[in-house]
Amino acid sequence: MMMRAFSYGGGVQSTAALVLAGQGKIDYPVFLFANVGEDSEHPKTLAYVRAVAAPLAVAYGIQLVEVRATYQGRPESILERLQRRERSLFIPVRMANGRPGRRGCTADFKIRVIARWLRAHGASRKEPVVTGLGISLDEIHRARTDSGIAWQRLEYPLLDLGLTRADCINLIEAAGVPVPPKSSCWFCPFHRRAEWVRMRREEPELFARAVVLEEMLNLRRRALGKDAVFLHASARPLAQAVGEQPLLLEGVAVGSGVQSAMDAEACEAGYCMV
Repeated sequence: MMMRAFSYGGGVQSTAALVLAGQGKIDYPVFLFANVGEDSEHPKTLAYVRAVAAPLAVAYGIQLVEVRATYQGRPESILERLQRRERSLFIPVRMANGRPGRRGCTADFKIRVIARWLRAHGASRKEPVVTGLGISLDEIHRARTDSGIAWQRLEYPLLDLGLTRADCINLIEAAGVPVPPKSSCWFCPFHRRAEWVRMRREEPELFARAVVLEEMLNLRRRALGKDAVFLHASARPLAQAVGEQPLLLEGVAVGSGVQSAMDAEACEAGYCMV
C-alpha cells in the first residue's frame, strides 16, 4: 500500500488538514513538520506545534514527526547558515528594486528534508509516497503537479474539498482547537508590511534581532563589494522602513499591486506558511 504523509507547516491550512485527518475525512496517518530551527521558526509557531498540534495528533492517533536539516552531522538552522560567512544568500532578501532575490530556504530546509525522511522510510521510484500539501482554494496558484522528486506524488486535499483559508479557520474552531498563528521564519523577507509593524509593536526584541541580522548581512556584502539587501519590501533598512504608524494604515499600504504580487510568490512550493 502506498505510504501517505502530509507536510505540516504549523499554520492554519495544515492544522485544518490535521483536524480533517483526525476526523477521518482525509487519509494521512503521518504528518511531517520540517523545523527550520529553534532560532529561526517564529517562537509562536514552535509553541503551537508543541503545545497544541502534537497533543492533538496523539489524540487522533496520527504520527506527527519533527524533521530537521543537518550540516556536518548535526541539526542546522536557517539562521545558522545565514551567519556562516558564505558569499551568497539563500533567503529571498529584497534587492534595491524591492524584488526578492534567490530563494533556497524552502527547498533546503523543507522540501529536501521531508523528501529524505520519506526515502529513509521506504519511498522509492517503484513505490512513491503521496505527500499532501496544505494549499487552500484562495492559494490555488501555488499548487504544482510535479514535486520534482521521483519518489513523491503531490496531493492537495484542501483544494479537493474546495476549502478556503476562512473555511479552514472555521473548521479548526468548530473542532474546539485554537487557531494557529501564521507560520514563517521571524525574519522572513516575505513578511507583509503590516506584519513588520505588528512585530515592532508586539515583539520588539524579535524585531530588534531582525534589524541586527539585516545589518550583519549587509556588513558582509559590503566587504565583498556587493549591493545592500533588505528584509523589508520597501528596499529600505528595516529600522527605517518600519515606524510607529498605525497598523491599519500599513495594512492598506499592503494592498498595493506590487506588494500583493510579490507576496503571492512567497514559498510557492506549498511547504511554508501553511
